[in-house]
Amino acid sequence: MNVGLTYDLRDVYIAEGYSQEQTAEFDRVDAIDAIEAALISLGCHCMRIGRIQELTERLVRGERWDLVFNIAEGLHGIGREAQVPALLDAYGIPYTFSDPLVLSLTMHKGLTKHAVRDMGIATPDFAVVRCNADIDDVRLSFPLFAKPIAEGTSKGITTASKVHSREELIQRCQELLAEFQQPILVETFLPGREFTVGIVGTGHEATVLGVMEILLGAQADTDIYTYANKSQYETRVRYQLANGQLAADAKQIALTVWQRIGCRDAGRVDVRCDAAGNIQFLEVNPLAGLNPNHSDLPIMCRLAGIPYRELIRMILDSAVTRMSKPCRFE
Repeated sequence: MNVGLTYDLRDVYIAEGYSQEQTAEFDRVDAIDAIEAALISLGCHCMRIGRIQELTERLVRGERWDLVFNIAEGLHGIGREAQVPALLDAYGIPYTFSDPLVLSLTMHKGLTKHAVRDMGIATPDFAVVRCNADIDDVRLSFPLFAKPIAEGTSKGITTASKVHSREELIQRCQELLAEFQQPILVETFLPGREFTVGIVGTGHEATVLGVMEILLGAQADTDIYTYANKSQYETRVRYQLANGQLAADAKQIALTVWQRIGCRDAGRVDVRCDAAGNIQFLEVNPLAGLNPNHSDLPIMCRLAGIPYRELIRMILDSAVTRMSKPCRFE
């Protein structure tokens, strides 16, 4: 099977003048190397493509692939994760992970919470701040949590994200609006334990790989999985697999969201406990990072005894079930 590999390489964007935080979602060379090695070990002929500009040029030249293993995050716009899948759909080329509709919806955390709440699943009360005037309309009880509505990798999340007063809310929203040029999600702060649920598969074949708890160490920013905590996880964060009723509740919520929204192949659902210890939905990541050392999903698999190659195999198996050609990877 000829498999193309689409991705956004962090070093390329940094060389173009973008900052470390602006490129936080993009992949490093070691992640591309690891995915390529796993694909080759599974019998694929792997061809590196790169970002959407390179993909466009190669499609125009007439190049085609049996499948594209897509991890491209995109750079511009709330629908940026959907750009490569939409282009591949236009050319009729199958690809891994979710379709443009799902990737656009889930990138917008506010719209995702509307959809999840309509499913009857608990999620913190929230408001969307699109401009400074909207801040006056926020009528939620403090403390609150403010973050950009369409960012990943904890971008824009600092110790200032947890706000305790109207004055702090105004200041934080104004800062985020100015820096990220996008709406701000303001939601009730949940003080309880935080988990991320790994899922592989599509529809009724989707299964939970594990439930991983995020434990902040003595050197970490308190209460919040900040950008600094996530980027310096080796010294600030400890991860462990969770069991028991909380883990069971997290699994059920995550699978329900995954299946009803229509996510495919693999990803994560983030949840957190409220003051009473009940699990609530935070967000879903249908294009989760796959760096074998640093990304949450591979870390979770490692804790669960699932080799990296096996994770890639499961993703491929899920993707090829949607293709006309039957193919299984061993």
